[in-house]
Amino acid sequence: MPLVAHTDLPTFQRLREEGEEIVDPDRASHQDIRELHIGLLNMMPDAALEATERQFFRLVGACNQIVQFHVHPFTIDGLPRSPEAQAHIDKYYESFEKIKADGLDALIISGANVIGSHLPEEDFWQPLTEVFSWAKENVTSVLCSCLATHALIHYCYGVERTRLPEKRWGVFSHKLVNRHHPLVAEINSRFDVPHSRFNEIFQSDMEAHGLKVLAASKEAGVHLAVSSDGFRVVFFQGHPEYDDISLLKEYKREVLRFYHGEINDYPPFPEHYFDADVQQTFADYEHHVRNAREKKQVIAEFPEAEVLEHLDNTWSDTAKAVFNNWLGKVYQLTNQDRRLPFMEGIDPNNPLG
Repeated sequence: MPLVAHTDLPTFQRLREEGEEIVDPDRASHQDIRELHIGLLNMMPDAALEATERQFFRLVGACNQIVQFHVHPFTIDGLPRSPEAQAHIDKYYESFEKIKADGLDALIISGANVIGSHLPEEDFWQPLTEVFSWAKENVTSVLCSCLATHALIHYCYGVERTRLPEKRWGVFSHKLVNRHHPLVAEINSRFDVPHSRFNEIFQSDMEAHGLKVLAASKEAGVHLAVSSDGFRVVFFQGHPEYDDISLLKEYKREVLRFYHGEINDYPPFPEHYFDADVQQTFADYEHHVRNAREKKQVIAEFPEAEVLEHLDNTWSDTAKAVFNNWLGKVYQLTNQDRRLPFMEGIDPNNPLG
């Protein structure tokens, strides 16, 4: 069912242009259809800020529940922002205080770009834990993406993520560990998911603290897990929200960082993402970039347009199905007059149930 364009956020117009059904508030007010209010805590860096909005809005809007979706983006202090990104946030995002006052049916927390190894030392840690603390008492279900997964598990259990020997980056095959959980109903038993991270929380650590692992990869580790009650918290370590070009854009940024001397090593290809033709195109471009960097010459334009037709999206159908199952469960457990706390009836000594 449709997203409601309840603000002037440019993402709504971008999604309209892509063919998504977006309903204006006046039309929505004349439809006798239930509303669900979904928060999006967007912590992604400036380059991915608006793309992340579109990606999660698109997944919410693709759900087939008979409901009107109102998505409420907000962010927290402690994340460095350019003047342009901050202006976007100031104009279009809601404050956390307003979010708390109005209430939510469900909450999505995005990943973030973090260089440090110890999350509690990050400037955003205290504001993020305030969101966690409020959500556990006031939101029916929380879905965490990548770093948010690591942060919430650290916050609740003191389990620190482990630094990987090298970046886990690419599109990886996963299999269902539990085929009977409602969150993975009607999805393929094997499916792909993009990953992009330097750190991991291992399956053994999750299961040792009562989390239920639903999907994992031999190469990439756990992608999907849930809290011990089976629903109140959903954990992604991968990025099922990614567009087909998200990893390409990331690869481009890393190539430009190498050219500008911000990193010393030329970035490897994202695994299982570029076919042989694309790899050849970028191998030729690497030779050009290295030569231009050495001679302090201007580089040719990144050959993005040449490779687009070779990029396949092999994960979005599964992502949509999981989101549909998640929000269908939220729909069942909430009503228009009351937001059910996602921690209701849970032992306070075991924060995730």
